[in-house]
Amino acid sequence: MKQAGWPVRRRSLIPTLLATILISSALVYSFGRVGLSSAAGETVQAILSMVGLGESSQVVEATTRFFDQGWPPVISSEQETSRIEKFNREDLPWLSHIETREVPSISVEFVDGTVVEREVTETKEVLVKPVGYLQRVAWLMWETLEIALWGTIMAIACGFPLGMLGAKRICRVGPLVLLARSVCSLSRAIPELISALFFVLLFGFGPAAGVLALGLHSAGFLGKFFADDIDNTKPGPSDALACSGVGRFGVFLHALLPQVLPQYLAYIQYILERNVRAATVLGIVGAGGIGVELMGKWHNFQFGHATTVLIAIFLTVVILEAISQTLRMRWIQD
Repeated sequence: MKQAGWPVRRRSLIPTLLATILISSALVYSFGRVGLSSAAGETVQAILSMVGLGESSQVVEATTRFFDQGWPPVISSEQETSRIEKFNREDLPWLSHIETREVPSISVEFVDGTVVEREVTETKEVLVKPVGYLQRVAWLMWETLEIALWGTIMAIACGFPLGMLGAKRICRVGPLVLLARSVCSLSRAIPELISALFFVLLFGFGPAAGVLALGLHSAGFLGKFFADDIDNTKPGPSDALACSGVGRFGVFLHALLPQVLPQYLAYIQYILERNVRAATVLGIVGAGGIGVELMGKWHNFQFGHATTVLIAIFLTVVILEAISQTLRMRWIQD
């Protein structure tokens, strides 16, 4: 008696092989086109230089320069007393003191019709604040957190209705579902920097433009996430409540929401952390936050100040993640 077996479909490997060759060739071409081949060569040269098998490379020189000038981080600030309006020696800020600095400069003089440059040393009086720059960074970081927080609140306020309208399990009107999904896609397609430039044009420089840019962009993500999770829930609990006469709101409150709430909280936590990182960049276009400070110090090669800003951003994100994770776990347990 002939045994029945599973049917086996034999497929030719030629199309797969050709597709692999074409994709690999395109990736190799793209690898060189975007400059990764040059970067890989510089990296290999840097590794050889570090182990003593090659000459010094640009990567090693730039890294050494950054760590030499960027460490230790700068936490103090100095300002010439002659540039401080209504300066009062008897009423100095807390922990601050006055010091003198010998500053070299170039003096230009005309002698017998020729220009003569001489090196001179000027004595300047400066007000030193031991933690002055740290205070400035803390204030700018707080402003960045405010931008991220209000951007997240705006994203929730806009994304939740879009998510409910975009979920087929809740909204039965097809065109309305399509419209909500399209709005979410459009808001996700516009980068924060582009929308921030637009809002800066409308409302001027400041944190408000950053809040609106983050809220508009993040609402598209939350709307899509909320709608997809509703559509992917198990239909059993909601169908049982609907058959027992419970209305749509009751079905959502008692059957759908308990299934998606933990994931919703995770999405909101992610969006908040993401907005904190994004808000540090929006300052580049004048939308407030600590980004403009980081850009200015970096372009002026003040790497010690830039290191302080980078450490502040890193610590803020880590602490925020720990706090939000703790609150989320307690909320879920309750």
